[in-house]
Amino acid sequence: MAAVGAGGSTAAAGPGALSAGALEPGNASAAHRRLKYISLAVLVVQNASLILSIRYARTLPGDRFFATTAVVMAEVLKGLTCLLLLFAQKRGNVKHLVLFLHEAVLVQYVDTLKLAVPSLIYTLQNNLQYVAISNLPAATFQVTYQLKILTTALFSVLMLNRSLSRLQWASLLLLFTGVAIVQAQQASGGGPRPLDQNPGAGLAAVVASCLSSGFAGVYFEKILKGSSGSVWLRNLQLGLFGTALGLVGLWWAEGTAVATRGFFFGYTPAVWGVVLNQAFGGLLVAVVVKYADNILKGFATSLSIVLSTVASIRLFGFHVDPLFALGAGLVIGAVYLYSLPRGAAKASASASASGPCVHQQPPGQPPPPQLSSHHGDLITESFLPKLLTKVKGS
Repeated sequence: MAAVGAGGSTAAAGPGALSAGALEPGNASAAHRRLKYISLAVLVVQNASLILSIRYARTLPGDRFFATTAVVMAEVLKGLTCLLLLFAQKRGNVKHLVLFLHEAVLVQYVDTLKLAVPSLIYTLQNNLQYVAISNLPAATFQVTYQLKILTTALFSVLMLNRSLSRLQWASLLLLFTGVAIVQAQQASGGGPRPLDQNPGAGLAAVVASCLSSGFAGVYFEKILKGSSGSVWLRNLQLGLFGTALGLVGLWWAEGTAVATRGFFFGYTPAVWGVVLNQAFGGLLVAVVVKYADNILKGFATSLSIVLSTVASIRLFGFHVDPLFALGAGLVIGAVYLYSLPRGAAKASASASASGPCVHQQPPGQPPPPQLSSHHGDLITESFLPKLLTKVKGS
């Protein structure tokens, strides 16, 4: 199987790969375009559907399920899925799988323990997202949650000494302005809302979630550089820690209520849909995201905001006023500008003055943080299901 590098490119398996590509460049190009379009569709649908499904499940009349149990179930299903995939990689040999897990999880316990901190942060983040989506319209949450780009960039500058271009700093300012406008619209009562919803609590939860997202992503990159491990092994380790920490959070926050009413109290087909989406949607994104460049991921984020807004109008009676449209438009534009490669952005800015030019990264200068939560050695999609999708050496 071809290896995928940090930039999302696929390494050739040998000289035959080059000759095969040279023989049929048209077919290879068409296949690559199809993969990019499939990746775009998967990213858009997963980004929007998870938020919309959580909002739908949390606002249904009747008994409300415990969000902490949904977080635990998603981690359990994710871990079991990764275990089955590792079992398939070992060609169904139980002995080889047990020896592999013993070596990777227990013998190399330092690498395993490194995942405890980000797993704790992700478990907290997933619970915060339920709080946020329960108290904010889906479209408002989708727009506000793009603050994770800002927090990831700031933590990258502070912790990894990354540098940002002027265009990226400007896009972050544009992003913050757009989110502020949307929140101002929400605070001014931009449309009716149920009495049991608290926009202030929703905003606090989404901001805390964005901060945890940015820190966890950069922390991942900082501590796991140079470590080895397949995508499924790392997600299995995250699932193990996530399940244990999720159970602790469940006991602390809703232990008495869960013990009285039952773990699966309030579960409906819609709730199971949320759990399955959160567990398997993120794994699916982990597979397809390597075919999506930063511009495509930025485009997917923009489309998911539009799709969430349109669906919110139809499903929840969400009202789009000029203030929301302005704020959402600024956020969409900021996401696109931030996703532009530094060289392409500089070339487009100077094309009218000096003609076509090629921008070259100065020697030793690290690349700027981009739309994914982790960069270089770690590549992940920074949407709701937080998954480690590529580790150097895997």
